[in-house]
Amino acid sequence: MFTAYLVVTLLAAVLNGMVAVANLIGHDYPKKQADKLGVPRSWTLPLGTLLAVGSLGLLAGFAVPVLGALAAGGLVLYFVGAFGAHLRARDYDFRAWAAFFTLAVAALGVQLAYH
Repeated sequence: MFTAYLVVTLLAAVLNGMVAVANLIGHDYPKKQADKLGVPRSWTLPLGTLLAVGSLGLLAGFAVPVLGALAAGGLVLYFVGAFGAHLRARDYDFRAWAAFFTLAVAALGVQLAYH
């Protein structure tokens, strides 16, 4: 069980961290996504910060398990909100969203199952 917990948590932390960095440095992809979904570009920095905090929280969960569970739960809520943004914009391409949402749910699941 520890191996699954380790792999899923590290994968979720790294991938969400990469997306957070893209948001925080002002990469074009998050800006294009914001435009496509009707989200103000000014939100890319706060959304990137939320992703970074979630990613760091997952890593902190190795030392303080409750932080990992809270971070994973926060990421699940973040991606539920992203789903709503996709629906509001009538963007029905959920492939990337589904991958990140599934990973966040899996991170929460292994976090709770292991501890």
